Amino acid sequence: MGLLGPGSAVDSGMARRRSAALRWIRRAFLVWAAASSLWLANSYRTQGVDSHDLRADARVALREDAATLAFQPAAPGAAAALLFFCGSGVAAQAYAPLLRPVAEAGFPVYVVKLPYRFAPLESHRLEALARAARTMAAHPDITRWVVAGHSQGGALAARFASGEGAGAAALVLIGTTHPKARSLAALPIPVAKIYATNDEVAPPSRVLANKALLPPQTEWVEVVGGNHAQFGHYGRQLGDGAASITREAQQEQARAVLLRVLQGVQAAARRPGAT
Repeated sequence: MGLLGPGSAVDSGMARRRSAALRWIRRAFLVWAAASSLWLANSYRTQGVDSHDLRADARVALREDAATLAFQPAAPGAAAALLFFCGSGVAAQAYAPLLRPVAEAGFPVYVVKLPYRFAPLESHRLEALARAARTMAAHPDITRWVVAGHSQGGALAARFASGEGAGAAALVLIGTTHPKARSLAALPIPVAKIYATNDEVAPPSRVLANKALLPPQTEWVEVVGGNHAQFGHYGRQLGDGAASITREAQQEQARAVLLRVLQGVQAAARRPGAT
């Protein structure tokens, strides 16, 4: 009997096994990719928002378009308003429980949506900044704007308040390590930085590492037991820590800061001689 050559049945069998293995690897990868995409989509899905928070009533009117979600107090006359940038991937509606009570307290709230939800490109981030500027220009009756944002929205808020958005009277950064590249240490307006001890997306160590990039008058607010995602109403974010306080308790602390800053800039606007 002669030796088996390169075209033998053994070689053919090995080739078939390799081909089958590659097919299974490809299928496993596709299943993993699909499952990961579904998990990621679900993690950013708005969850647990009471339908009342997204309905108008006698106290608050809602306005929504492609660029913003607005909560407007029924009683006009506020000199100050809140301009809030969404976090990357998070819908504007996920911040309704945090922000609607601000409007109920008398301050208009304009939630700036990010293009394609994540604003992945610089052109998208520029468009988000432009949306904020257009919102301010559309409401000349408001003389003081508190600019705020969560996570990546905090980076946009910092960028806007530092010069790309004229007219910011105060800045509130929530659950973000920004600013990271540019110094805002000379910013003359009130600034507040809110961070959570169990936040592993924007961990306290990295937040505090950038402390010198914020002005000396910055108010630092630590939310003990809070995490990253509980500043909004959406699912568990990849890499985040587990919270040891409720979402409502965490948002109550953040909202108290927003209201305190708004009340401060409104009081300043109503002082004699204020412009």
